[in-house]
Amino acid sequence: MTETIGAFVREAHGSVHSGDGDQYNFYFEKAAHWLRNEARKHPRSIAELDRRHLAERFVPPPGLQHARARLHVERTVLVDSLSGSGRRAAALMLLHELPAGEGTLHELPDTSDDDTGPPLDSHDIGRGDRLLLDLSEADETRYLAVQSALSDFRGAVVAKSAHLVVVVPHHLGYLIREDLRHLTAELGRPNARRVLAVHLRCDGIRPDDGILGGTELATFLTRAPLRDVAALADRIRRLRDSSPADRGLPDWLRQSLEEQHDQSGRVAADFCAAPGGRHRALQLAVAMFHGATPDVVLQAANALLDLLNHPPDPTPRLDRADLSAELAAVQAGRDPDGRVRFAIAGYGRAVLQHFWTFLPDIRRQLRDWLTRQAADPALDPDVRRAAVDHFAQQTLRVAHPEDLTWVVERWTSSKASALLIPEAARVLAMGLDDDHHGRYFRQRIYDWATSADTSTHCSRVLVMVCEQTMARSHPDQALVRLHHLARGRHDGVRSEARQAVLRLTASDDRLYRLMLERLAVGITHRSRAADLGLFTELAGPGRLIGRPSVRASLTACWGGMLRSGIDWTALVRLWLGSGRTEQRRDLIAEVLVMACALDPHLLGRLYRAARDWLGDRPDTERAAMVSRLLQAINAAQGLGDYDRPA
Repeated sequence: MTETIGAFVREAHGSVHSGDGDQYNFYFEKAAHWLRNEARKHPRSIAELDRRHLAERFVPPPGLQHARARLHVERTVLVDSLSGSGRRAAALMLLHELPAGEGTLHELPDTSDDDTGPPLDSHDIGRGDRLLLDLSEADETRYLAVQSALSDFRGAVVAKSAHLVVVVPHHLGYLIREDLRHLTAELGRPNARRVLAVHLRCDGIRPDDGILGGTELATFLTRAPLRDVAALADRIRRLRDSSPADRGLPDWLRQSLEEQHDQSGRVAADFCAAPGGRHRALQLAVAMFHGATPDVVLQAANALLDLLNHPPDPTPRLDRADLSAELAAVQAGRDPDGRVRFAIAGYGRAVLQHFWTFLPDIRRQLRDWLTRQAADPALDPDVRRAAVDHFAQQTLRVAHPEDLTWVVERWTSSKASALLIPEAARVLAMGLDDDHHGRYFRQRIYDWATSADTSTHCSRVLVMVCEQTMARSHPDQALVRLHHLARGRHDGVRSEARQAVLRLTASDDRLYRLMLERLAVGITHRSRAADLGLFTELAGPGRLIGRPSVRASLTACWGGMLRSGIDWTALVRLWLGSGRTEQRRDLIAEVLVMACALDPHLLGRLYRAARDWLGDRPDTERAAMVSRLLQAINAAQGLGDYDRPA
């Protein structure tokens, strides 16, 4: 009888270790799984599949035709529209509609990263590229700097037959330069009701005019940003998928709208009428840990009171109200599953907004409170996840992104609980996805990636977030950060970052060229061992070798490789073995010989390696490759076409 003994972990609430390997890997894989799933929902993505998804649901706004005409004539258009009107989506669609030529559609970097060069660099333009520059949340300094550089940049756009769409900051409209006004196209707001209907139809829900004609829905659609309209459609879809078959769109719509009710006035009145701090602490604990058990909510409320140095209630415990009465006093109670929830839809969201808006002097304590409560291994994972989301949403709303980066550093320190690693990844992903603060998080991730003080766990989280989240909207910047992480001091992180770089560049020729250029600079000026190792894995001998810029990068990298002292014999053999056509043999020989830079010693070693390779299995194809290599060596040394039998 044969038995298989092993361990199965369905969910973990503390440290897990089963068999070989680091127990932290469980939590890193959990974080990666969430990031992969969440990335597909991100509306800022410029990936082709996501653009197709957006195109199916896109409702053209007023003024789009004028923007198309400007883009066709000038190859550049500046899109101006109110926040919440779908201006980024419109910009993406303007580029998506253009014929896909030899270039790619990508977003221009919005952080300086490795250099302090111009705000717009023509090096980022490839022939036939479709370029997006999102300045919708730029400050005055950056907006003015970009405008100053735009004239020369536009010249390069035209020269390379590219197209550029710039989303300008509507709130800085008074700063637009006179020479750029003719490039501006003002877009209106699409009909929100039609946007909702199109989204629903794409999800297989067929609404009629009567269902979408209600007063409550009309009020919501009048004031809601279009991203909230799309979110409403998504909630309806989820209710459709989870509700009994006999329920229909009217019920799904009603329930979805209830979640949007503005309860801020009621919460403000209840806050003023509250009998004391304990009442308010319990109110916030229910909002933050909505759906938790009563003991978790009570413990969270008591912890907040302690953190704020609130004086204890001297009344004997049995003379005070029980938890059931206290919950009822804050509009909450237990559901049939024994979980604590507010009785009024939208009340919890309004409570959170009230505390973060009108008690700014305790935001640091609220941050510390959430950090400590989330670290409790007994906390239900779904409740922890929701609480972290609540905290991140409110922190971003009140423009304190630094609180989130502080939390990430704390949760990924060597002393932190492993169960908080997925939450650190969630916080970073939410920051990157935020319309207002994404650039801050991209810059902060760059700082972490280039710092020798960043912890191993934080670095591993950065690898996942760069590949799964940042790369979908800003692949160039994601690649830069992954490259730095691949050079880092942590062996495991270097390996994971290197594999992420290889995956990102595997099917994207533009990113492949960018990575080769970065490796060429690194190898030429620093001779980094990590760059040499990455080059051996990245540079396939035939990929894009026909392009002069690629051959220049390959030559620089090979030059560093040949002088490095690393055994490069296997890589040379791989390259020589790819010379199956006359044209390919010419290009391979050119790169390898130019890399030797007329160094007789290197040229001799290269030729000996080629002769050894031929000797292993003499055949016509190998002989032709070695003969072509010798011809290139002779030509480089000024020996004409002299050749000898291989």
